[in-house]
Amino acid sequence: MEGHEEDRTLEALGLSDAPRDHPLTYPGVWPAESGLLDGDRLLPLDRLTFPDRTPVLAVGSNACPAQLRHKMAGFALTSPIPMVRTRVTGIDVGVSAHVSILGYVSASPVHAPGVTRELFVIWLDAEQLAVVDATEPNFDRVRLPEPSVRVELDDGGTLAGVFAYVNRHGVLHNGAGVPRSHPGQRPLITELLLGSTGLRRMFGVTPEEFCVRARADARLCERGTQLFAKEKMVTRSGLEHLRVR
Repeated sequence: MEGHEEDRTLEALGLSDAPRDHPLTYPGVWPAESGLLDGDRLLPLDRLTFPDRTPVLAVGSNACPAQLRHKMAGFALTSPIPMVRTRVTGIDVGVSAHVSILGYVSASPVHAPGVTRELFVIWLDAEQLAVVDATEPNFDRVRLPEPSVRVELDDGGTLAGVFAYVNRHGVLHNGAGVPRSHPGQRPLITELLLGSTGLRRMFGVTPEEFCVRARADARLCERGTQLFAKEKMVTRSGLEHLRVR
C-alpha cells in the first residue's frame, strides 16, 4: 500500500511544479486523467459527479494540481478536491487581457460555438470555492450557458450548472478582432513582445525578462494591462453578459 501511495504523489506523476513558482510553465502540467487531489497526492476517483460541491471549469492553472495545492495551502485548507476530465463544446481557451502579478499572462474562457476542448472541471466545497474566488481578483465567476456550452463526462453524461472565471478586462484578439487562443506562456509572451514596442520598454525583450519584471510588481502589471487596452489589443470574450455570482 505504501508503494502504491508513493506512486501517486504529484512529484512521481510529474505534476509537482506550479506556475506561481515557474511562470513560463503556465498553465502548468495537467493530469492525464481524472483524480482526487488530496494533499500531495492525486488519487483515483470512484465517481465523476459530486452534487454537494460546485463544478468549476478550469481553463488555466486551476487545472494544475500543484497550483491548486498552493492556493489551498495559503488559506490553510487541506480538504481534497475532485478534478474531472471533460469534453467541453462551446468554449475555447483565450488570453486574459491583463498581466498577472505572478509573472505571466493567464488564460480566460471565450465563447466559441462548435469548438470542443478537453478541460478539467474542479469540484469545490464552499470553503474551497471562496479560496479560488479570492485568488482570482481579475475575474468574475459566471455560470456557463446551456445548451450553447456543453460539458460532457467520460461516461457520456453531461453536467449542468458549471461555472467559469471570466476576465474582467476582456481578452486579447488575434489582430482581426477575434479572441486569440492561448498557445502557452513562452510563445505567447514572445509574440506579444515582438508586436509591441511599449511592452518591450516595460518588460524587456525576452519571456524571461518579462516574467522577472512582472513578478510582484503590481504597478508595472497594471501599466501592462492598461497598455493592452491603449494599443487596442483587447476584445470581448462573448461571456461578459452572463450573470455574475
